[in-house]
Amino acid sequence: MIPTGATIGTDIVETVTQPSRTWKLDIENGRIAGMIDGVEAVRQAVYKTLQTKRFAHEIYDAGYGAELSGLIGQSRTFAESELRRRIREALLQDDRILDVTDVEIGFNGDAATVRFTVVSVFGTFQEEVTASV
Repeated sequence: MIPTGATIGTDIVETVTQPSRTWKLDIENGRIAGMIDGVEAVRQAVYKTLQTKRFAHEIYDAGYGAELSGLIGQSRTFAESELRRRIREALLQDDRILDVTDVEIGFNGDAATVRFTVVSVFGTFQEEVTASV
């Protein structure tokens, strides 16, 4: 006999956006330097994401970090396309980042400098990263 009269999950689940406030990292001196929020916190998250090699650290899940290496020996056209895709994919994991636009890539020997604009829920800012190609 199958039970009757029961109800399944009538509770409404409310989505809550987590605050952006975080510790400010003083990279040069290797210490914490207070708290940050808003666009400054997103800028720091972009820096940390692009400086972290994806899949290299067990503390982070598979969606965190960037794959900016592994393009050595590839054509510049392929490397440019992949850098655009990989940076965009890495940064859009953060729900505070809405878009990555105005991507410009310059090559100098075995290095590529990528300049781009990050559009976040708190505002827009320019960022730059260097990758080996």
